[in-house]
Amino acid sequence: MNDSPVALITGGGSGIGAAVARQLLEAGYRVTVTGRGEDRLRRFAESVGDPADLLTVPGSASSYDDVHDAVDRTLQRYGRLDTVIANAGVATHDSVAEGDPAGWSEMVLTNVLGPALLIRAAVDALKETRGRVVLIGSVAGFVNTPGNLYGATKWAVTGLAENTRRQVTEYGVGVTLVAPGRVETPFWDGYGSLPPGQLLTAGQIADSVVWAIRQPAGVDVNTVVVRPVGQPN
Repeated sequence: MNDSPVALITGGGSGIGAAVARQLLEAGYRVTVTGRGEDRLRRFAESVGDPADLLTVPGSASSYDDVHDAVDRTLQRYGRLDTVIANAGVATHDSVAEGDPAGWSEMVLTNVLGPALLIRAAVDALKETRGRVVLIGSVAGFVNTPGNLYGATKWAVTGLAENTRRQVTEYGVGVTLVAPGRVETPFWDGYGSLPPGQLLTAGQIADSVVWAIRQPAGVDVNTVVVRPVGQPN
């Protein structure tokens, strides 16, 4: 029986999620990647050579049926689940006072409900392996900016991480919040351009995620905030 650890990543077809998946595959993990775009998932699988230790599952992070299906298929395929990484996220890049509410429901459901659904679907399996939950938050979840509803969703993720830790730590399950600053990823596509100044790469954030996941047994790294040098807030 293959005892290699298993990770499930939502929104793993591009950006930070894809970078984490690549690093974990290279480290010998078996990996499930989910996402709403089947074409994007297929391109990602092809980019890493379609390994036998990669399972791609189309689905929405804000649908409990889809998330539960991804967990079930991971357990059926690999027989265990050691780490879940709630990476899927959406930003409308507008403000509460001046923005278009049409996009807000998707953002709140994906960014806030999505991680909670993943925790709910995976927690029993994680208790069995004494595994880990990783939530991809944001510096925006620690710093207030005018009218930033996206930031408010990430404040919710910051709270969800600690609330979850307090509930599951007694079962040996770890919880890590990784909060990036400005990162060069498809996140900025809806903004129209990259922000000024130095940006982190998705691979650099993946370094922090994988470092937290691979800590020795009994070590629980809870909050990692990663900014590029020069980002003032």
